[in-house]
Amino acid sequence: MAQRYRKRRRRFRRSPLSDLLTILAVLILLAGLVFILYRMLSPTPGDPEADPSPSASQSQEPSPSPSPSMTVEELPWNLKLVNSDHPLSSDFTITTSTLSNGLTFDSRAYGALMDMLDACRAAGLEPLVCSAYRSVEKQTELFEQKVDSLMEQGLSYDEAYAAAATEVAIPGTSEHSLGLAADICALSYQILDESQEDTPEQQWLMEHCWEYGFILRYPPEKQSVTGIIYEPWHYRYVGVEDALKIRDSGLCLEEYLEQEYGIT
Repeated sequence: MAQRYRKRRRRFRRSPLSDLLTILAVLILLAGLVFILYRMLSPTPGDPEADPSPSASQSQEPSPSPSPSMTVEELPWNLKLVNSDHPLSSDFTITTSTLSNGLTFDSRAYGALMDMLDACRAAGLEPLVCSAYRSVEKQTELFEQKVDSLMEQGLSYDEAYAAAATEVAIPGTSEHSLGLAADICALSYQILDESQEDTPEQQWLMEHCWEYGFILRYPPEKQSVTGIIYEPWHYRYVGVEDALKIRDSGLCLEEYLEQEYGIT
């Protein structure tokens, strides 16, 4: 009996090779589990929350595009800049349409001007266009008259010329010669001075002109930029989209064109 028991025990004894294979299998299983956990916990390549590389931050906060730059000649017709630094070319021409009082305005913006005046009248007001398109010859006549008037008040020619240029544009630099500017006053008050801003007509125009593509061209506190005194009667057509941007920005036309198009 004892011999049979010893034989049976020898039959079920594990060999060293079997133990080695078991250990190897366990190690492979553990390695697989570690690999799976590593993949689960590792950040996904390209994840902007885990990737601190410059490219990830740049994709979240792109740098602003620089303002485009162009010349005055390349500006669209409705934004054409005319001032002492950018006079009209000698061959400049436009097609005009005639207002009921005989004045004329650029045909491309004529409809917008009529719509604005009609809306103002519909509000119970009486706007009057007292000046619109002027030829360079007419502008020369007005400028010389202003110089003569100031000289009669005791100013020298140079002093009178400089003073006149702040109120009446030097010939060739007037927006009126561009055909997109209109002086609009109240029928009940036709003096072009700062008191014009107190009329109901000007109050309405200043509030609503942008809806028709117009801006108050020479606003207060912008004389150092425009070179022209505050004129609460001088409206310039630029188009509805740009008029809204100019109104919201608080800029005058020169500042707006510099910001948007690099015009100086």
